[in-house]
Amino acid sequence: MGFLGKLFGKEEEAKAAAAPRVAVQTVAQEQSIPPEKVGLDGKFDQSGLAKRVAKALDDANIADNVGLWVAQTGSTVVLKYNEDAQDILAKAAQIAKEVDGATAVETKPNT
Repeated sequence: MGFLGKLFGKEEEAKAAAAPRVAVQTVAQEQSIPPEKVGLDGKFDQSGLAKRVAKALDDANIADNVGLWVAQTGSTVVLKYNEDAQDILAKAAQIAKEVDGATAVETKPNT
């Protein structure tokens, strides 16, 4: 199970597998959905950005067996991490920055 399934459930993994790649900016314009709220299937999703970041981490083969969690505050991606995730944190942050709809990335130690 990858980040997407671990953080959001197997249903989201299935949704991602069944849905074609979504053109976030196009969907946002056509459906008047803020880019950070476009889900894996192109529909409104309160956690759309976080789910797309989790999928991007899975697609980049980032190991999901470390203490790393993905959340969002508006269009800011929040990566919470345990000490064991420090080695992958910079790479995860770079991947998150490249996801459509992300305007910033914050990293916070999980305390």
